[in-house]
Amino acid sequence: MQNYIETEAETVEEAIDTALTQLEATREQVNIIIINEPTKGILSFGAKPAKIRATLKEDISTAPETVLKEILTRIGIEGEVESNYIEGSLHLNMVSDSPALLIGKHGQTLDAIERILNCIINKNALAKKKIFVDTEGYRKRREQTLVDMAHQVAAKVKRTRQDVVLAPMNAKDRRVIHLALKSDDTVSTFSQGEGDMRRVVISIQDNY
Repeated sequence: MQNYIETEAETVEEAIDTALTQLEATREQVNIIIINEPTKGILSFGAKPAKIRATLKEDISTAPETVLKEILTRIGIEGEVESNYIEGSLHLNMVSDSPALLIGKHGQTLDAIERILNCIINKNALAKKKIFVDTEGYRKRREQTLVDMAHQVAAKVKRTRQDVVLAPMNAKDRRVIHLALKSDDTVSTFSQGEGDMRRVVISIQDNY
């Protein structure tokens, strides 16, 4: 996703000036693409305005990879940042000698780093974008652990016919639990509680 705006005016230059005003940028800070040249039409019929797209040039100092590297430096961890686009989303992988410090308990530190990075990148962005952060393949391992736990608890609920309330989880982890058991016709899942104490409850279906 790019930070861009499309504007129309009687002339290309007027459309550019309008875009620069709305972006609060100078001509040197944007790339201009002329989408349509203005046409006069015949006897004032069929006339079309000029249309342009103005895209903010990315400042290397505010590129997601650079910002994440600066975050690592500020928390005292030496590491590199690898980037990859997956299905249109930017995924950043941190490579360091201290992955456990970057992950934290149940991924809390990793989530905090991801949240801070997204806040910085999207603070003044016209087009908001979600950036995903990982290290040592933790996200995938965590998801598999949650899926396995969900099925184990579901089996217990089926056996005892008693509800089980899981430990508090963030929204991302709760979603994994819900999706893991979505196709199970024997049990149902729902969330209860507020804020950091929100938990998933796994219960037996009423018709079983």
